[in-house]
Formats: sequence, C-alpha cells, structure tokens
Amino acid sequence: MTFVLPTDLDSRPVTVLGAGTLGRRIALMFATRGGEVRIYDPSAEAGKQACAYVEQHVSDIAARVEGGAPGSVAATSDLAEALTGAWLVVEAVPERLELKRQVFADLDRLAEPDAILASNSSSYPTSRFIDHVSRPERVVNMHFYMPPAQAAVDLMSSGHTDRAVLDLLLEVLPGYGVFPFEAHRESTGFIFNRIWAAIKREALSVVAEGVSTPEDVDRMWAINTGTAGGPFRAMDQVGLDVVLDIENHYAAENPALPTGPRELLKRYVDAGQLGVKTGRGFYAYGARD
Repeated sequence: MTFVLPTDLDSRPVTVLGAGTLGRRIALMFATRGGEVRIYDPSAEAGKQACAYVEQHVSDIAARVEGGAPGSVAATSDLAEALTGAWLVVEAVPERLELKRQVFADLDRLAEPDAILASNSSSYPTSRFIDHVSRPERVVNMHFYMPPAQAAVDLMSSGHTDRAVLDLLLEVLPGYGVFPFEAHRESTGFIFNRIWAAIKREALSVVAEGVSTPEDVDRMWAINTGTAGGPFRAMDQVGLDVVLDIENHYAAENPALPTGPRELLKRYVDAGQLGVKTGRGFYAYGARD
C-alpha cells in the first residue's frame, strides 16, 4: 500500500514519546528549526525535567544548525493531545518488546493518518512490533545515538515501510542537525550499534572476569583512540538498565553469547545504580545530566 506523505512539515509539531535520557535529546534536536516539539510521558515530573533540558540547550544547539532557530517544547501526559497535528512521532520508551507493541498499536489508532511513526529502539527492528498496526507502511526504525554530540541516525525499513518515507527522512533530518544512514537490510543493532555491541560486550567481559576495572579500560581507550571517555562512561550515559535490556535481546537471538556481561550489568541494575540518571553506575556523578 502506498503511504501519503505528510505535508506542511514546518508548521506541524514533532512528538517524542518518552522523557528519558534519549527522549529529551531527540526532542532537543527537533526543536532547532523554530518549530514545536511535544514530549509525552506518563510522569509529569519527567516531562517537566525534559522540557527544562531542551530549553536550557536549544539556543546553543540551534545556532550550530544551518538555518536553525530555537523552537518551543511542551510536555503532556495525555497521549492524544501529544499526537494532535504531529507529522512525525518518535517512540523512545524502554526497550521492552511487549511495551513497544502496545505503543505502536496506540499510535496507529491515535496519530494523524499521514504521521510517520518512528521507533528509536536500540536493537529491535520494527518488524517485531507492528502486529497490531493497520498501516505498517508508515512505520520505520529511526535510531538516535546520543545527540547532540553523537548525531548519527540509523534508518531501517520494517519490511513494509513505504520507500517514500525513508527518502523523506533522508532528505529532511540533516536540517535538524542530525545525519541519517540507511541500513539496507534488516539488522539487529542496525549499523554502528551492531559494531558497538561487540566492543561493549568485550569490555564488560574483561571486567566481569576480573582482568581489569572500568576506570582502566576507559583510560586505555582514551589513550589509544585519542577520544574522551570510553565504553563504561558511555554505558553510564545510556543507562545500565537500558544496556541490560539490549544485551538480553541479543542473548535471546544468540544464546551462545557469554553470560558474564549480563550478570555484571544485573548487579548494578539490582542495586539501583543505573548510571548518570541515578547519580551512580560504573562511576559516581553529581546532578543528573
């Protein structure tokens, strides 16, 4: 079935579902062209914090985008209100398959008929959770990393996505200061994340086996690559609960993967040490980023 693309993009909002670490950063990028961004989250406090984050950074980030201008952001805990008029909806909820199935069923029912429905899933292809979507041709993977610093975006078809949806996103996303790359066939982990997963898992294994510490691995990474941070700092930024969800997904597809990395992550998650968002993970932090 052919999908009728949305029009009047500049005068219509973008809606982000989820006010967490990535949701607020995705909202920030879509607020760089003077338009309206809405954030949906069941928690009013999370929505308030996400809006404060966008408002704090949007002027600076918009100044780096060609033709950029600070836009507006608002949060709501009413999904129908969040979706009204939106040309693009980006799902950034926790990496749980059944949750995503329910979310996309709701989006298919409540979003505008011409709205593109995108998932920021870190590892699940959209083909896994469109069971109850009546118009799968408008559903697409649109996976962000950690914008604005890491501004690449994976685009991947669900297997039913209208080609015009991908072409439109490839054309317009750079205008928001992000850089899309298309995965030309279905791939768990898409492009960069598939490569990163192997690095991350081996780093966790080295620590789980007692060979080294998170601090030393990150320090060696910085020295040898000439970049700041390292795998453990990066995992703390994402959230160790999210990292564990992703690793569990990979393990479900490939039971031969080592258990040590997941066991190490689970100890931190069970202790409530999820990284930056809780103030402690592999490292201790001050105020939430």
